Amino acid sequence: MHRIGFFVCRGHDALDLAGPLSTFNQVATAVGHTPYDLHVISQAGGLIPGNTGLPIETKPIGRRTFDTVIFVGGDIDPMQESENIAAVKKLSAKASRVASVCTGAFLLAEAGLLNELRATTHWRYTAQLQSRYPRTRVEGDSIYIADGRMWTSAGIASGIDLALAMIEKDMGAETARNVSRLLVVPYRRPGGQSQFSAMSQMDPESDRIRIALNFAREHLAEALPVERLADAANLSPRQFGRAFRRETGETPAKAVERLRVEAARLRLQDGSEPIEQIALAVGFTDPERMRRAFVKLYGHPPQSIRRESRLSGNR
Repeated sequence: MHRIGFFVCRGHDALDLAGPLSTFNQVATAVGHTPYDLHVISQAGGLIPGNTGLPIETKPIGRRTFDTVIFVGGDIDPMQESENIAAVKKLSAKASRVASVCTGAFLLAEAGLLNELRATTHWRYTAQLQSRYPRTRVEGDSIYIADGRMWTSAGIASGIDLALAMIEKDMGAETARNVSRLLVVPYRRPGGQSQFSAMSQMDPESDRIRIALNFAREHLAEALPVERLADAANLSPRQFGRAFRRETGETPAKAVERLRVEAARLRLQDGSEPIEQIALAVGFTDPERMRRAFVKLYGHPPQSIRRESRLSGNR
């Protein structure tokens, strides 16, 4: 039986724990037996209050060992107390798989376990994680990342994606798919899928700017100078440029580039089209221009997106 420990600290987030814990728990229903032995643990055991005030009963780590240890996210400062860092090092030393949900990545990074590795966390904390731990290769736009035995996820609902990916690796795609049906959630999203869309990030206030963004998204393969977007919004180019910058925080050209990169990323993940063909289909004049846009926005080229998607599909 595969033993899994869910390590929580004071100030843990209830959904960061409940999502993956419930996912693994449903495997018994899906397959008719109990392949996972689940334990909620903490450094000293007992009732551990969460960041909503709701406490959870835990077992002390003692001399326990686990095949997989998942470090649950929550408030960052309490989890980085010295006894928790010591517990991370102790538990991870004998585990074949170590994971974090959301800000749990800060625990792993503080313990030195993410040095020179790719990792993610909730998008609100990616810059902070990268700043504190420059040796970690933070990829803030991923749902989850598996780099060797170290797994990290974006947090909140993505802990379910992380657990489904582990179940697929342990027991096969059909079991993971059946578990997702029991949970009434979509089957596991690829780990490299964006945490949020470019459209939702911009979130303009006025209908005119929203109309212009929708127009851009529907005509990405075509030239989209500011004059054309302004015409769609029924504004002069000067009025449009000022209003767009005020409502979205960036220029129309930058927004169009991000929409194109996002569209290209989805096509890279979902199919086998040549990169050159994708570049033209989303409005980049050549693959090199698309490559530069990917590196600027994501920190890595389009080829790495496709490679990660294929690896996720083979797990």
